[in-house]
Amino acid sequence: MEQLSLMLKNSNLVRYLPTVIIPAIGDTLKMVFISAALSIFFGIFFGIILVTTADDGLSPHPLLHGILGKVTDIVRSFPMMILIVAVAPLTRIFIGTKIGVNAAIFAITLGSTPFATRMTENSLNTVDPQLIKMARSIGASKLQIIFKVMLVEALPVLISNFTIMLINMLNTSAMAGAVGAGGLGAVALSYGYQRFDHLIMYFIVILLIFLVLLIQGIGNKLYKLTK
Repeated sequence: MEQLSLMLKNSNLVRYLPTVIIPAIGDTLKMVFISAALSIFFGIFFGIILVTTADDGLSPHPLLHGILGKVTDIVRSFPMMILIVAVAPLTRIFIGTKIGVNAAIFAITLGSTPFATRMTENSLNTVDPQLIKMARSIGASKLQIIFKVMLVEALPVLISNFTIMLINMLNTSAMAGAVGAGGLGAVALSYGYQRFDHLIMYFIVILLIFLVLLIQGIGNKLYKLTK
């Protein structure tokens, strides 16, 4: 109790809550959800290409499938922290700066898209091949099979996989704060750890845990609704 009282007395949590921490929550949510929307969009697009161009796909194309698969795996092999630093020159070209929320969105999207691609591919591969054969036998076009059969049948698995990815992106956004991305990670590092204000640091940890539980809870609800 004495240690807690000392932490409360020496902490600037109340002072920085409205001016630093609450805006950082907005920055973190912006980073995560915009990056997630972009990564999921591109991931579904490239995932569909991987599935349809496979040897047993709707439009087999070994060369395209091989190149896209290799590029996806190469980018995916980079640790996210290293990737954010490595693509800083590219980020500056497209965004105009290599620090800040918008720069982080670009880097996190670039790093998360390969994961979304593989998650989409794996999800679509869970669809019963007999359903696809049945759709082809009644004259459904390739686009109809993709959007009305494969994506619909794989939707619960996609939601489950993307929920996991979203939580990982939240963790990534916190780590990105160490390289100038802003958000809760930057606040925990600059205002908590470096200034020995443990109360701020633990408060940020609790916020991140709450966000993880919230994302997982929403993902579970959506999974059950689409199951």
